[in-house]
Amino acid sequence: MSASLQISKDHPLFDEVAQIDRAKRNPAHFAPLYKFYHERIFLYIFKRVEEEEIAYDITSCVFVKALTYLNRYEHRGLPFSSWLYRIAKSELNQSFRDKKAQRTVSIDSMQLGVVMEEFNIDENEHQREILLKVLPLMKDKQLQLIEMRFFEKRSFKEMGEILELTENNAKVKTFRALIKLKELYTKHNHQK
Repeated sequence: MSASLQISKDHPLFDEVAQIDRAKRNPAHFAPLYKFYHERIFLYIFKRVEEEEIAYDITSCVFVKALTYLNRYEHRGLPFSSWLYRIAKSELNQSFRDKKAQRTVSIDSMQLGVVMEEFNIDENEHQREILLKVLPLMKDKQLQLIEMRFFEKRSFKEMGEILELTENNAKVKTFRALIKLKELYTKHNHQK
């Protein structure tokens, strides 16, 4: 990954709403927004495709689209990042439909342990293997909720902003996704 200049939101030069307004008037002023959000959007995409070149291509599409449609963006009290994540989600889905990218689930041991704790499952290699086998069997929207909550450690509020849901709806849908995952896990576990 290339290193990009990170501008802290606490930095006096970074006032997001003002920066967006400047960028709407002159696209050259989009650069600070790009620099601030590029790495986050790239990592969000990379975790879902695990191919660096494809992740960079999709990330580029996200920012081209963001710049192209910036005049349509309206500040509604949500961070600009929510809008970028929604564009990224749309670009990812399009890439999956076009078969340019294959959907992956990026999980490390610690993250998987959190899901296993949620199920009150003793953490052992056999149980981990079963959980890893059933995760890809979930519907994409359910899997995305599990990923965002447990693997990316996002709050329900942030999940709602990205997925265009209320915070409460994000909680309910995540709970339902967990129930489905547990059903798949239990079914697969009893088949062994």
